[in-house]
Amino acid sequence: MGVFKAAAIQMRSGESPERNAVDLERLVREAAAQGATYIQTPEMTGALIRDKEARTASFTSEDKDIVVATARRLASELGVFLHIGSTAILRADGKLANRALLFGPDGATLATYDKIHMFDVDLDNGESWRESAAYEPGTEAVVTEIAGAKLGFAVCYDLRFPQLFRAEALAGADLLSVPAAFTRQTGEAHWHVLLRARAIENGAYVVAAAQGGLHEDGRETYGHSLIVDPWGRIIAEAAHDEPAVIVAEIDPAQSAAARKKIPNLKNARDFAVNAGLGEAPRLRGAAS
Repeated sequence: MGVFKAAAIQMRSGESPERNAVDLERLVREAAAQGATYIQTPEMTGALIRDKEARTASFTSEDKDIVVATARRLASELGVFLHIGSTAILRADGKLANRALLFGPDGATLATYDKIHMFDVDLDNGESWRESAAYEPGTEAVVTEIAGAKLGFAVCYDLRFPQLFRAEALAGADLLSVPAAFTRQTGEAHWHVLLRARAIENGAYVVAAAQGGLHEDGRETYGHSLIVDPWGRIIAEAAHDEPAVIVAEIDPAQSAAARKKIPNLKNARDFAVNAGLGEAPRLRGAAS
């Protein structure tokens, strides 16, 4: 397993997939020029659109999507692993998926992942979101190999479900991805601590490309794209909400070293929860 450079691209996607694809290309080229061979973009790279009718009119199938086509071309031209953190894809059944896509250095699609956990929340000051009203949740965690590392997929709100990351770590992932469009309100409170926790718990690198700033549809996202090492140290950060590229070295051997020092993936045990309600179900602490 060799050392390689990873990049997280911070964007401020608007309502036009065509304009966002132009921004995507500029930032991906900047990341590749800095030596990154794994490049990740944020959640909803293609467009952030709150209005339901406008959203329905803008999104299309994977084979016709301009962001997918742009990413495939760039991956092949630049010889990089290009991870579209997510974009809205129209499925064959007419439903929308919040889908991550990974393209290899030859432009081939290596993996896709549909976001599992839907952002259905009611925050302070009247901020409310119902992602499940627009998107069909995924049902399958995904781990795939890139550049000698194993990459586990997640998108944004998935970050709050540590069991997903634990399952991927147990499947061999030493690099975990969390492309996101975190709200400013939740980002200021939880973004850094949750990303560092997922890295520490699993002895894995975490790369989290983020949306940032005030978007055309009126939402405001936190930015602060991060790369965290397996010991929980922040090794790269865009400490603002402006479009940017951050780069850091990924050494899969460091993940193995962290897991050797604190082998919690191996030490987990089955247990029951006694809540005073009779016989408790057995819970799995680790994969058998």
